[in-house]
Amino acid sequence: MSTGNEIERGRSEGEDEPQIFSARLTPHRSLNRTGFLAVMLFLSVVSFITGMVFLMMGAWPVFGFFGLDVLVIWWAFKVNFRTARASEEIVVTASELRVRRVSHRGQVAEWTFNPLWVRLDQEVDEDFGLEHLYLISRGHRLQIAGFLGPEEKTSFYKALVEALNAARRGPTYTPVA
Repeated sequence: MSTGNEIERGRSEGEDEPQIFSARLTPHRSLNRTGFLAVMLFLSVVSFITGMVFLMMGAWPVFGFFGLDVLVIWWAFKVNFRTARASEEIVVTASELRVRRVSHRGQVAEWTFNPLWVRLDQEVDEDFGLEHLYLISRGHRLQIAGFLGPEEKTSFYKALVEALNAARRGPTYTPVA
């Protein structure tokens, strides 16, 4: 997908421009695989012991419901880990700003903007801080950095503004001595 403001490339395919800014954003997950196994083991043991207590008291259907609870929690964690495969890459060079979004299902969407014409917009809530960041160019509005929290979005916004300003200044000439 493109916005129609791409810059024609006059260079060969293997030749890359130096990157001014590059970021790969992924959803935050505080529990790794080892932690997941520990939590599931703990829940299984507690559910089994509690289920056995109810089984000894004669409430045998409760034992099955404890097993069902563990199964539902395991499924919820698996869904959570699957959605963590999503990512968003933002690359700024002197001639383009490229956004590449990969969904948790592996679907790829890519947008290319001219850094001279793109502008950043933000929605700020007075209680929670920066909520949404948008790239705007030629009537198109693309939300970016949805994975980040308010403080991280603020830092990301500042870094992206600096990168866009550097791209607008153009390449700098450094003579070789």
